[in-house]
Amino acid sequence: MREIERQFPRYSTVAIVLHWLIAALIAVNLWLGLTMVGQHGLAKFNNFQLHKSVGITILLLSLIRLAWRFLKPPPPAVGIAGWQRTLSAAVHAAFYVLMIGMPLTGWLSVSASPTEIPTLLYRVGGFPGIPWPHLPIAPGLPLEQKQALEATANIIHRYASYSAYALIGLHVVGALKHQFFDAHPVLPRMAPFLRRSAT
Repeated sequence: MREIERQFPRYSTVAIVLHWLIAALIAVNLWLGLTMVGQHGLAKFNNFQLHKSVGITILLLSLIRLAWRFLKPPPPAVGIAGWQRTLSAAVHAAFYVLMIGMPLTGWLSVSASPTEIPTLLYRVGGFPGIPWPHLPIAPGLPLEQKQALEATANIIHRYASYSAYALIGLHVVGALKHQFFDAHPVLPRMAPFLRRSAT
């Protein structure tokens, strides 16, 4: 057991909590993005506000997680082939690009929109929401440039969401492969409620 823990040490509690919290929020926001298709009126407005709220939360938590990663680097996994570690590092880097880039492009799209819809974080039920400012680079632009900027940000945001599905799938398949096919107990590193094998 001690040898397994030495080879595959667990992540810190802070990293584990941030990992699962961000993962849950990403799942919620992908679902919200799908449900807004075809919606109109107040239902779409409320879902859009919640989608933006969750996105901003993901952005802030991802920045905290990235800072924590620099302060406390993830524990190494001994015994995994070099090319697999390289692939894993590339997937993690891509995740950070998406976790930060997707909310930023969404924020940019809203900021550049000529409709100037305000962002009210967590406007749910009777709660009026917390005002969130637009990015300052867009409001002063001519209408044509704002429309072009909004369209570009929307395209990047949409294709980033498609990339998120692919990355999540690759991440899950890789973790399951290591755990069940390669006999590398990587899941308990990030899911401490899973028991390690003593063998």
